[in-house]
Amino acid sequence: MFPVRSLPNPGSPRHAAVVRVTHWITVMAFFALLITGMEIVISHPRFYWGEVGNVMTRPLFTLHIPASRGSVPTGYGFELPDANGWSRYLHFEAAWALVLTGLVYGIYSVWTGHFRRDLMPRRGEHSWSAFREVMGKALRWERPDAAEAQSYNVMQRVVYMVVIFGLIPLVIWTGLAMSPAFTAAMPWTVVALGGRQTARTLHFFVSGALLLFVVVHVAMVSMAGFRSRMRAMITGRAEAAVPSEATAKAAEEGA
Repeated sequence: MFPVRSLPNPGSPRHAAVVRVTHWITVMAFFALLITGMEIVISHPRFYWGEVGNVMTRPLFTLHIPASRGSVPTGYGFELPDANGWSRYLHFEAAWALVLTGLVYGIYSVWTGHFRRDLMPRRGEHSWSAFREVMGKALRWERPDAAEAQSYNVMQRVVYMVVIFGLIPLVIWTGLAMSPAFTAAMPWTVVALGGRQTARTLHFFVSGALLLFVVVHVAMVSMAGFRSRMRAMITGRAEAAVPSEATAKAAEEGA
């Protein structure tokens, strides 16, 4: 068993104001990027590997959807409305909103110890048994008890760290690597990835991984208590944690 701690002061905020504000700005930026990114993909739903990719180049794979441009062969007898112009503009603006918000969150988290205190796996959680127990509860759709609702479990901590330090930096990097203006100043950003089309393909897959994370995240929030978790992320307050006897015993054993 691994320890699950409740907050020292049940009346203290579940999430700090900076965490809540940056969370909701990130949510808005992500969905703006998702919608505009879909519009951009529709303009050319073919993906390549390397530096060059066009209708005369054999694609790595193709999304079997109608395109918004007649020059792209899709096999469909019609074209979707072309919204590529405004989508690229808004995509760029939302991307910088995500970057700046991430910088604020990162600086705050390092300065206050949020990463170390709330997101780094704790002592006693560095084992497969800890992962198996959390995964077993999730697969059985067991709702967390009051103590667990006040803390992230080991699976959440690891996934959040992968998203924050892995997927989000990678999606930003691959996005910038598709910008001619950016790569003209910093050509290594696209060279290191193997070419502009490789960056686009990686950007697509990393974006899909982030979308999968969001879907699972919302499902887990719903399972844990949607109203309570939403209240905590909006107001900062959550119900007081009253650890069960089994949880208290586990915490004593892991201490």
